[in-house]
Amino acid sequence: MVRSFPRIAAVTLCAAAIGHLMTALSFAAGAETGPIAIAIVDFDYVDTSGEVLDQRAEHELRLSVFMSALKDDLAAGGKFRVLVPACSRSSRSELLKAANAAGADFLMVGGIHKMSTLVQWAKAELIDLRSGQIVLDKLFTFRGDTDQAWRRAEKFIANELTTLAPPNDASGK
Repeated sequence: MVRSFPRIAAVTLCAAAIGHLMTALSFAAGAETGPIAIAIVDFDYVDTSGEVLDQRAEHELRLSVFMSALKDDLAAGGKFRVLVPACSRSSRSELLKAANAAGADFLMVGGIHKMSTLVQWAKAELIDLRSGQIVLDKLFTFRGDTDQAWRRAEKFIANELTTLAPPNDASGK
């Protein structure tokens, strides 16, 4: 079967990005046996769906629940020690300084964008605080704007991040 060049290129780029992230995470973990310290800033939310009904209150609540669950799920996996930097809505340089001051190895920032009634995007960036480089820049899509849709999206994102993180100790356990 002949595969199209764009598909092969996309798969190759995805594999390279995952490899880069794993290398960066492994470097940050080093010889330490503890979890990776990750500072997480609550995501932003944008709704450009054009729906008539004002859903700001529902979205603020869902985003709050989403962020709490994401932090809890990442911490519960044992690979991450979740930190909350002192400033939450600041310039990038202030966020980086606050995450460093909190003792983090990485800073996670992101946002959710409701594009239409059925489609939302969740973007997550993970910044290696030692190098200042973005080691993960991923766009997740999810369908629906219900509590269940948001829960599924959060679980998927937490699982993706946990899967990409290295084992907690040098033996690979």
